[in-house]
Amino acid sequence: MLITAGRVLVDSGTYLDDGAILIEGDSITAVGPRVQIAEQADADAVHLAFPEGIVVPGLIDAHVHLAFDGGTDPVTTLHESTDETLLKDMRRRAEQLLRSGVTTARDLGDRNGLALRLDEEIARGGTPGPRIVSAGTPATPPGGHCHFLGGEVSGVAEVRDLVRRNIAAGAGVIKAMVTGGGLTKDGPKSWQSQFTWEELQALVDEAHQAGVPVAAHAHGTDGIAAAVEAGVDTIEHCTWMTGDGFDLRQDVLKKIVDDGIAVCPAVSPHWQMLPRFFGEERAAAMFDLVRQMAEAGAKLVAGTDAGVQRAGFDGLVPALSFYAHLGLPTSKILDMATADAADALGLGGTTGRIVPGFRADLLVIEGDPLEDLDALRAIRAVVAAGRHHEL
Repeated sequence: MLITAGRVLVDSGTYLDDGAILIEGDSITAVGPRVQIAEQADADAVHLAFPEGIVVPGLIDAHVHLAFDGGTDPVTTLHESTDETLLKDMRRRAEQLLRSGVTTARDLGDRNGLALRLDEEIARGGTPGPRIVSAGTPATPPGGHCHFLGGEVSGVAEVRDLVRRNIAAGAGVIKAMVTGGGLTKDGPKSWQSQFTWEELQALVDEAHQAGVPVAAHAHGTDGIAAAVEAGVDTIEHCTWMTGDGFDLRQDVLKKIVDDGIAVCPAVSPHWQMLPRFFGEERAAAMFDLVRQMAEAGAKLVAGTDAGVQRAGFDGLVPALSFYAHLGLPTSKILDMATADAADALGLGGTTGRIVPGFRADLLVIEGDPLEDLDALRAIRAVVAAGRHHEL
């Protein structure tokens, strides 16, 4: 396949004018000036021409839950669905992600390994969707956050066993519910820690022995500190909550930066509504915490928590506007949803950039996203693992 376009984003904030990309199978084989690359294409190669279009790497949503429906009560809907019904719904949500430009999604907790089954279907070409990096069943203590997904564990032995089972099933990341969360009404509060130090250390150790990264759901400041000390790879939410407010600990933030731990704030596509739910003052404080992390040099990556209340599977681009609101450069924001996210997922050597040897995960759009991120909504074509998907 040969793709030619008015411009190709070949590096952070850098375009190649009148460029072309040559694809064989699922990989990019050449990138360069149109005239030069076109000469390398076979005479019978499929040619997709977008003389006014811009090609950027396919987007990455680093935090989704395909098992949830994004409605007002996703947990009840989950409970009422059989696995086959749920898998059918997850197929539809995966296609919605793909149509919105997402070619890789990290699923951070589902039921009975359904996201792993779905990823296999997508990889075989039988179902349209992004590559799914699945955590399988998230670890949580008895009655803990998202206990209804089946990952209740108590003690070091059970923690290690769950990690091993997830990895054996094909998980590409291990998810630890280090603190409580709002989705679990009868569980610990969002700011409360859930694991002992020994349990958390065992989880990280078991995952890292297998070469699998760990994502820590952590709202509370104490939980964030424990996750950082244990050596997790990404922190999800990272809202620095306490029982009576917020407390961003500079020593912990410095270690996050120094250790290269990525932070996925998992911003809702409807972030503008947060002042209505939390109050103007509290929402402003939450926004400022993300700004402080960015200014300190923390590696922020884009994710939406798609599937939780009112978070659909087409919301990554609206969520990115939150970072523009904070004043981050558009080139940096686009990196957060491509190259930086790929690095955080352990895929920095295979996707997130338009370079030879990488997976052909591409998005063709109208308009310049470096001028206006909303251009990412004007999708002309999506290519995922070398497959062109009609929109």
